[in-house]
Amino acid sequence: MKKIGLFLALALVFASCHSGKKNGNQSSVTLSGAGSTFVMPFYTTAFQKYTPITGVKISYGGIGSGGGIRSLKDRVVDFGASDAFLTDTQMTAMPAPVVEFPTCSGAVVMAFNLPGIQDMKLTSDVLANIYLGKIKKWNDPALAQLNPGVKFPNLPITVVYRSDGSGTSNIFTNYLTKVSPEWKTKYGFGTTVNWPVGIGGKGNPGVAGTISQTVGAIGYVESTYAFAQKIPFATIKNQAGIFIKPDFASTSAAGKGTMPQDTRIMITNSPDPAAYPIAGFTWVILYKEQNYNNRTLAQAEALLKLWDWMLSPDGQAVAQQIDYVPLPASVVALDKSILRTVTYNGKPILQ
Repeated sequence: MKKIGLFLALALVFASCHSGKKNGNQSSVTLSGAGSTFVMPFYTTAFQKYTPITGVKISYGGIGSGGGIRSLKDRVVDFGASDAFLTDTQMTAMPAPVVEFPTCSGAVVMAFNLPGIQDMKLTSDVLANIYLGKIKKWNDPALAQLNPGVKFPNLPITVVYRSDGSGTSNIFTNYLTKVSPEWKTKYGFGTTVNWPVGIGGKGNPGVAGTISQTVGAIGYVESTYAFAQKIPFATIKNQAGIFIKPDFASTSAAGKGTMPQDTRIMITNSPDPAAYPIAGFTWVILYKEQNYNNRTLAQAEALLKLWDWMLSPDGQAVAQQIDYVPLPASVVALDKSILRTVTYNGKPILQ
């Protein structure tokens, strides 16, 4: 936790250009990526560890999953990062075939700012009605009934959501579509939706900052941001009827099950009694053929070796150290097989 403030600050620095010398020396290569703020603390910390080992410099811009996908589509970064896997339509819209694979999973927490209140219980119905604008004040009887003994203020609820294209929004709204027929019918899920109420914040840092500065606010953020800023967050009733906090065990439980070969799966509202209900994987996206835009073989090799290391025990250990959930061994094996389909001039880069 001591590193969180540092890497959150450093992660805001982003260079969209990259270069690599043609001598094949990995240490001469600079890589760049952009996208998810959900996973930014993990990537930034891991890249800081990786550079001294290899000499490869990596810049990462936390501009939101939608921005990461656009940046890869425009070929101004080496990799995109998204908490929403690409749809068939998005894949078809890419200028060339891509591969995508998950790198870890994490929890989306409902953070709030109510002085004197450090915890509250929320059900799926109550949470959906807050975001639908039906529950407007903190002293609403529905909240009082769930939280006996908690003295909620007579204060308007300020709903906070992501203003940018966001994989975190994709996870949260996917959960809402599973638990609220009204939300599913009217708004659906995706990286952007037509929010019925509330105010927007850019990126997980922006939402967390808005909540921390706004008495009466509630919003969804990746758990690391709430931990870093010491923002209280709610205990959520899961599908099995158990009120559960987001932690390593409950997020791991949400991710249990078989990963499809294309890795595209949502794990919200898990039926597992031990599972936290608002959790999701996060993906990296690369071009399957790496010889484009005058890229060198050295760049392509450095990129593939980076992600091979991120999937290694050392890379996955970094995820766990800062409250993300490492991938199961079976998913790591699938990811590594996907990486080995990436080519340069038609030849596999990794053996």
